Amino acid sequence: MSNENLNKKNLENLQTRIDEVVDRTIAEKRLVGAVVQVALNGTLCYSRAAGYADREQIRFMQNDTLFRLASVSKPIVSAAALVLVSQGRLQLDDRVDKWLPEFCPRLPNGDRAAMTVRHLLTHTAGLTYRFFQMEHDSYEHAGVSDGMDQPGITLEENLRRIASVPLLYTPGTQWKYSIATDVLGAVIAKVADTPLDEAVRSLVTEPLGMKDTAFFAVDPLRLSAAYANDRPEPRRLLDSDYIPFVEGTSGFRLAPGRALDRTAYPSGGAGMVGSAGDFMRLLETLRKGGAPLLPESLVQEMTSNQIGDLPMAYWPGRGFGLGFTVLKDPEAAQTAESPGTWRLGGTYGHSWFVDPVKQISVVAFTNTALEGMSGQFTTDLCETVYAGLSNRTL
Repeated sequence: MSNENLNKKNLENLQTRIDEVVDRTIAEKRLVGAVVQVALNGTLCYSRAAGYADREQIRFMQNDTLFRLASVSKPIVSAAALVLVSQGRLQLDDRVDKWLPEFCPRLPNGDRAAMTVRHLLTHTAGLTYRFFQMEHDSYEHAGVSDGMDQPGITLEENLRRIASVPLLYTPGTQWKYSIATDVLGAVIAKVADTPLDEAVRSLVTEPLGMKDTAFFAVDPLRLSAAYANDRPEPRRLLDSDYIPFVEGTSGFRLAPGRALDRTAYPSGGAGMVGSAGDFMRLLETLRKGGAPLLPESLVQEMTSNQIGDLPMAYWPGRGFGLGFTVLKDPEAAQTAESPGTWRLGGTYGHSWFVDPVKQISVVAFTNTALEGMSGQFTTDLCETVYAGLSNRTL
């Protein structure tokens, strides 16, 4: 790997700018700690651990600190499904009930829905998340878990509860971010004929050497504490906690202790634990074409908009690929990212993006929920990366 297109002055400028953003955000007590990595042209040119992994125990953040990944789990589990597709064991247009005959959610009129694996990967399956719904809405009445609380049930039981609720719309006709990746996880487990955690390990994390990534903390001593953005400073999350989301919705129900419980059901959409370096390895593998994980043709499909012009709430200017958002219109999204950039985040405080045009990969894992996912830090970091590279010659 070479970094010859980035001169020393530009590199120092980039590093200084990112340091300023990280330091300011921590000083303003909007984040407790973070690990930020930036790769350019395949070379890791910025890697920093800042702040506290555990403020109360005065444990400093390290580059190999482990984090509760929340929705950062989705690209990993989606990649596992695509490995099965590449092996000919699964098809994108397979009906879900081919693999999960007991999973038969109905449309609002009572008709049986034709839901496919592609619908699950693109979040066009007719499902939602409990945290998007109003209090006492259908998912709450059914006892559906979003995969971040600790309900003491199995994956199969959660799927039964999901299927007991009518779909919001006919699959393929709308886009709604949802618990679809949890259903996808059950499909993966069935196709692989092994529990989901073992399937993801054999299909993705082991081939890529992602030794820090699993459905539990592989080393509890390296696991960061979890915080919620608050004033005058972030508060430590309790083991059964609540964070408001958009006004009028039921919000996030979180159980940070879930990361230490190997008996918790594996939530494909929100249940994994890992490190920034591990996740960067996956992103760079995909950006470079997918080997040894996936053929380039399947990576191109994964990273291309698959939902046409279906509107996406909360993410204007973006479409959706097979597991994460894909930028369509930088002006509408108010971003400096190139068209075709992939991006997603995670409730516990993470953001990441890959700009394949400019060959930029950025991973920002924090331990402060919401601020690190969609707060000002996420915007500042993105703008700073592009400003720091404004004189770079590609």
